[in-house]
Amino acid sequence: MLIKRKPNGIDLPFPSEITPRAIFESRREFIQKLAAGSIAGGALLEMASREAFAETTGLQKLAGKPNPNYVVLDKQTTYQDATTYNNYYEFGTDKSAPSRYAKNLKTRPWTIAIEGEVKKPMTLDFDALQKLAPIEERIYRLRCVEGWSMVIPWEGYSLSELIKKVEPTSNAKYVEFVTVEDKSAMNGLRRPVLDWPYVEGLRIDEANHPLTLLTLGMYGEVLPNQNGAPVRIVVPWKYGFKSAKSIVKIRFVRDQPRTAWNAAAPNEYGFYSNVNPQVDHPRWSQASERRIGEDGFFSKKRPTLMFNGYSQVASLYSGMDLKKYF
Repeated sequence: MLIKRKPNGIDLPFPSEITPRAIFESRREFIQKLAAGSIAGGALLEMASREAFAETTGLQKLAGKPNPNYVVLDKQTTYQDATTYNNYYEFGTDKSAPSRYAKNLKTRPWTIAIEGEVKKPMTLDFDALQKLAPIEERIYRLRCVEGWSMVIPWEGYSLSELIKKVEPTSNAKYVEFVTVEDKSAMNGLRRPVLDWPYVEGLRIDEANHPLTLLTLGMYGEVLPNQNGAPVRIVVPWKYGFKSAKSIVKIRFVRDQPRTAWNAAAPNEYGFYSNVNPQVDHPRWSQASERRIGEDGFFSKKRPTLMFNGYSQVASLYSGMDLKKYF
């Protein structure tokens, strides 16, 4: 057996031998994230792999300050899985289609119009959105209505920061999100899967909840096209289709918006779409979920958590029948 001796005669490994190189070379950032509680267990190696992978993406860095109030300790989904297994029907219904075709979407220049029942309507470009509030890294679970989930470090800030700037009037009861409809880049628009453009919406108190994230990036970079570049929202206690991607318009309205999936199949996709293991989809159970990346032969499905585990939103629905308003 060959025993390696250190030049100083002490049999201790060099840090570079026990720490993944990407972490070793960015030790300050690593320690900061560790102190903030955003790194745990197997996430150490995931941070290394995502840093190494990020060098090949060519995407702009967008590292937010880790916010320890918005962290789950579940193992993070790998960057590779999070960017190649997607629902984005504008690029096709196959899970791999967005990563293949979304590169055709031009995300610069880009503007978002904020209008409707507000005192200060405005139009903001991506640079203005970056400067509107301090960008944070928040590690959220995201659960898909189809029964799978991911854990992703998102970059952004609470949507409420934008809402405060535009000053909604007392008539603003809902917030509607209108997404891009680019027929030259989005081959999926040729199929009438939904009534395009894709529209989603929230009640204004849901939109104002601190968890609702105006999202500009993930894994320390700006969003890849297939994940909703350049700006999307993430509503972690609702099924993933509620988190509108590639937003071009945010409208404050009096009446409940006619949202894409609710309009297409109201018996299957309710307006609220809160993660609720007690309310099954008509064609499958919602009691359990499959975490992407844990697909081994012996891996078990996870039990679905009410509100996806974000119990702090329960007060938003006090007194509501969540089986009726699903």
